[in-house]
Amino acid sequence: MFRIRSLLAGAAGLGMMLAPVAGATAADEAPSRAMQELRRIFFADPRINMLTFHNMDDIFYTVPVHTRGTAKAMARAEARLDFTYSFKGETVRADDFLERTFTNALLIIKDDRIVYEKYRNLTGPKTHFLSMSMAKSITSILIGAAVQDGFIKSVDDPVVTYVPELKGTAYDGVTIKDTLLMRSGIARSDRYDPDPNSEMTRLREATMVQNTRRATDEALTVKRREAPGTRFNYSTLNTTVLGWVLEKATRQPLQDYMSRRLWQPLGAEADGFFITDGPPGVGRATNGMGYNAVLRDFGRIGQMMLHEGKANGRQIIPAAWVRESTVPTGPEPADAESEQGYQYQWWTLTNSNAYMAIGLQGQFIYVDPDTRTVVVKLSYFPLGNEAASQESETFFRAVSAWRPARR
Repeated sequence: MFRIRSLLAGAAGLGMMLAPVAGATAADEAPSRAMQELRRIFFADPRINMLTFHNMDDIFYTVPVHTRGTAKAMARAEARLDFTYSFKGETVRADDFLERTFTNALLIIKDDRIVYEKYRNLTGPKTHFLSMSMAKSITSILIGAAVQDGFIKSVDDPVVTYVPELKGTAYDGVTIKDTLLMRSGIARSDRYDPDPNSEMTRLREATMVQNTRRATDEALTVKRREAPGTRFNYSTLNTTVLGWVLEKATRQPLQDYMSRRLWQPLGAEADGFFITDGPPGVGRATNGMGYNAVLRDFGRIGQMMLHEGKANGRQIIPAAWVRESTVPTGPEPADAESEQGYQYQWWTLTNSNAYMAIGLQGQFIYVDPDTRTVVVKLSYFPLGNEAASQESETFFRAVSAWRPARR
């Protein structure tokens, strides 16, 4: 498998000098300058993110989420992408979609059968792809599991009930439900400002580039903008706090709880892993953006949600939690800057019962209960490419309507 070290051959084309990159180990005292530079640009430079998005374990410290045994093979009924869709007045052949929208891998499941599975750019079934913010939807699943297990009494509980360190901060008075809905009232939004002196850039520099502080530290200092529960404001910090709640409530590392409570019951075919914000024994799982898994295991998450929390003949999370998480109770779109609604860390689609886990730069798990369709798309959008995102939603809706002819 082609690895990130092969970037060295083309480093001069990036306008910078990159020393040989090795996988981070516990023996590393601090990230080297070359490693720090790669961490700064791994998602922002479109010339390399096709590669970096499936080589996270060569760039960051990680912790595993273990599966167990041999996975049950997913049923198949392969078909050609023999349909078209209309986008901005143009009729597009479905098999042109992959290149048009910067696709690394695509999986389509209809009626519990894989009808299409495609890997590109030297990836394959064993490649681990970065989820970006699809990890937020996984965090929501784990919150539902913790409620079912009794670790969390209710999503109406204040977050400080489980994380007393947040008493006296902007999160004091915020409920778990407010946080799930991105209505915590904190003065922090996800922005990808190229300004090296912006606050968000400085925070990413400290946590993800240099590993000198933990992502949860920001929750101790962030200010409050408005009353909790009043306004939608998308921020990864909210999901980071939910991960902290999970670890304190369950009294175990997030990756261990996820392994036992989701990944093993799901029947995942490969271990997954979280990027961490520091070396072993110091860093914690970046549950708001840093999960990595193989394509079909992201598909298994979609299938579990499609079946209202059930997989491998067992109820992993309650059906009521799936509905509560994905049926919108707020406006669609969520606000003036959004095109979808938002529920418990899942995006909902207007004029449809479908919903999606969405990650930055084109990572999607799309679930349509009405047509029993699941689509996983793993991409390398250039940062800020809204057209590719819009076209992807158009394609997913067309897949829902598609009735594949078997080969």
